[in-house]
Amino acid sequence: MGYRKLGRRPDHRRSLFRNLVTSALRHERLTTTEAKAKEIRAPIDHMITLAKRGDLHARRQALAFILDEDVVTKLFTTIGPRYADRPGGYTRIVRIGPRRGDAAPMCVIELV
Repeated sequence: MGYRKLGRRPDHRRSLFRNLVTSALRHERLTTTEAKAKEIRAPIDHMITLAKRGDLHARRQALAFILDEDVVTKLFTTIGPRYADRPGGYTRIVRIGPRRGDAAPMCVIELV
């Protein structure tokens, strides 16, 4: 098994990841479960790598995944240049303890 299914069908899972990545890039941090945070780390890093490239093809690839054009604009004008000299590892996952309702392990994923 190469990924977490998170109890969802593939189309719902992809939609969930697109929503989480869009929100994480909009606010530059996101509180979610540990499993979801570990799964969206790779797509967030990939979007920042596309923003570092900065060409039209990279922008269109980002627009195909991210749901909001304003977030893509922020990604390419603010976030991408911020990490221009960083070779990777743009996100940090910090565990914040269990959720009150069902004791699911929660964490914050944020841009470094």
